[in-house]
Amino acid sequence: MKAGVRALGIAESYSDETSRLAGAVVRASRVVDGFVFGRCAVGGSDATDAVCGMVDRLGREDVRYLLAAGIAPAWFNVLDLPEIADRTDLPVVSVTFESSPGLEGAIREAFDDPETVRDRLSTYRAQPDRRAVSVNDETVYVRAVGLGDAEAADVVRAFTPEGGRPEPLRVARLAARARDAE
Repeated sequence: MKAGVRALGIAESYSDETSRLAGAVVRASRVVDGFVFGRCAVGGSDATDAVCGMVDRLGREDVRYLLAAGIAPAWFNVLDLPEIADRTDLPVVSVTFESSPGLEGAIREAFDDPETVRDRLSTYRAQPDRRAVSVNDETVYVRAVGLGDAEAADVVRAFTPEGGRPEPLRVARLAARARDAE
């Protein structure tokens, strides 16, 4: 991948009722090239809109990929990856860092309201399956919309200089935590 290719990584830090989202534009050469911030409700259903709003506010035509840290930030505020890809015109790659049986059971346990459970499960089930990707002797789990599995794996590897966390997500997580500490 060319050194100047840019990805927007989105990660969160939350406490209480609000999750602070941070977006970091990072080049494949590891140069940080911009930031954008947003919020979504902990336990809410506004994360997809928040991410799309961040991309709109950023206004960067040179960003080629959107990487999200996970699929359910802010206590199961489930991201709708196909909707994000459609609204932003960017390929979207969700990266998680642990193997799991999925979130269906956890969503059922977290919410008492049957309609809330139904809506979240519907969004969650509409997402692409996770695929294990080997990166620098570590394994991450990737869901991709707007690009094939092989290209998604190549993108994750190209933006991960060491360890298993892609640089746009690492920098975004640091920015979100710093912003949350205000």
